[in-house]
Amino acid sequence: MSTKVIYFLVDDRPEQAEFRSDFPADDIKDCFRAAAEAGPHDILKLYNTKGNIVNISQKLDENTPDTPYKLEVVASQFTGTLAEQLGFDIQDVENRLETLEKKIVVDSGETPTVVYELKHKVEHFKEKLESVEHLSWMGLFKEVVAESQSRLPFYKQRLRKTEEEQRRVWEKFNKIKNVQLTDDVREYLRKPTFDNWQWEDAEMMVLLQQMYIDLDFTTKFNIEMPVLQNFLFEVFRHYNHVPFHNFKHCFCVSQMMYGMNWLADLCHLVGELEVLIMVTSAICHDLDHPGYNNAYQVNARTELALRYNDISPLENHHCSVAFQILEKPHCNIFKNMGHERYKRVREGMISCILATDMAKHNEILNKFKAVVPEFDYSNKEHLNLLMQICIKVADISNEARPMDVSDPWIDCLLQEFFNQSDVEKLEGLPVAPFMDREKVTKPSSQTGFIRFVLLPLFEALGVLLPKLEEHIIEPVRKALNYYSEMAKAMEEEKRKKSENDKTTRQANGETPKINATNGTPTPASKLNGDTPSAGLSNATDKKVVRTNLTMSKVGGSSKVRGNPK
Repeated sequence: MSTKVIYFLVDDRPEQAEFRSDFPADDIKDCFRAAAEAGPHDILKLYNTKGNIVNISQKLDENTPDTPYKLEVVASQFTGTLAEQLGFDIQDVENRLETLEKKIVVDSGETPTVVYELKHKVEHFKEKLESVEHLSWMGLFKEVVAESQSRLPFYKQRLRKTEEEQRRVWEKFNKIKNVQLTDDVREYLRKPTFDNWQWEDAEMMVLLQQMYIDLDFTTKFNIEMPVLQNFLFEVFRHYNHVPFHNFKHCFCVSQMMYGMNWLADLCHLVGELEVLIMVTSAICHDLDHPGYNNAYQVNARTELALRYNDISPLENHHCSVAFQILEKPHCNIFKNMGHERYKRVREGMISCILATDMAKHNEILNKFKAVVPEFDYSNKEHLNLLMQICIKVADISNEARPMDVSDPWIDCLLQEFFNQSDVEKLEGLPVAPFMDREKVTKPSSQTGFIRFVLLPLFEALGVLLPKLEEHIIEPVRKALNYYSEMAKAMEEEKRKKSENDKTTRQANGETPKINATNGTPTPASKLNGDTPSAGLSNATDKKVVRTNLTMSKVGGSSKVRGNPK
């Protein structure tokens, strides 16, 4: 086996690592962790010379001493050493606390025994409740009432995360949930260029937690940190194993909403409560998404379609699951709010999540455009429209990111589309052309979607919030140019191939025969009994693009979405 030598810097100190290409990834990470003198629960990230995060694994590209990688500890566990750096002695604090406790006992008298007994009973009762409600997924307790037999087809039974997967992520999250993120990472988290692909599930939960901290929501809305952590983990558990509408998509939408807040100063414009509503809605907006859109739900007459009378079955379901999670006391991040404020939060989240149904796209966009010229931030109707537009922009914002971040998301969405269309063909249900693997192409779907759906939405928001122009809207225009050029290149390649095939047939003495019925030439492939090519004609391409205008959302959060369970 070949040996790799990797050169990198740790705090501007040159280091090098040497390992065989067949070494396990965990051993390689431990090597870098040792070089950085990092703790077992610290989070490391490796950057290339362009400043991009690269994965620490056997596939790491070799480099030279002149082009070293940069290794950073982006989050550190809170330790005694860190306490010293912050200027206080933990032991001294403990001693002072013990002295204070003794003074209270002396001054006030011993605590009555009955108080300790009551406290013990309450703690015991609380443990029993949490064991049943919160830890049943670990297999330690059985539900009192068994779930009814699922009516879903067998191919949708594998969506749920296994207990082992959940346990593994929960254990890692528990180890790193109190790490201190560096200022560089916190600043990077506010940018639309953030790369989600380099972060694991537990790490993304830490980043979501940091959003609430840096927006000061934990203080201003009295959100208890353990409750926030339980909430984020429950949200993670309720996102399924589907190609696109998964927990990573949830994080991307939430991170873009968070970034838009810092770019446009939304807390100042619309208020901190409204930003809390939008960020939390983004986190919850696709909960329990099954990878099959609303059209499938309705056509297949699924349980969700029946429950919600064919009206936005997926979005209604996402919203319902969100509030089922929030109904659990250990997950209710709003439990310390007053009644009126909570009422506003619930109303706002329902409005935002239901707005992600692309069937309502034109209706919402036209209403927003109508009020922009005389927009009034004190007008509740205007404010609700802005919040709906913001979450819609965040939901389909992948094209605002760098190409190496956004392009893989298109493949994920197309895979989800293709999975659904394959099932629809098996079940004899209608198949949308933009989801048919035999008809759709990436550039054709992207150019139509960006030009007629995404860009008009982004530009409408840009009129009201011009600070978004450079960082979000202009990158979308560049993405449109990129996919337009790709579409032209594919058409040119198709044309040349057709001409070459024609030349080859003529050289072989094959001539098209005239169809007796309409006088049109019959292709040689038909004469030879071959299957016609699966490539699209120009007319078909136009039809696909036109269909995408109203239903597809390639490269963003597809809410043509439908996809329930």
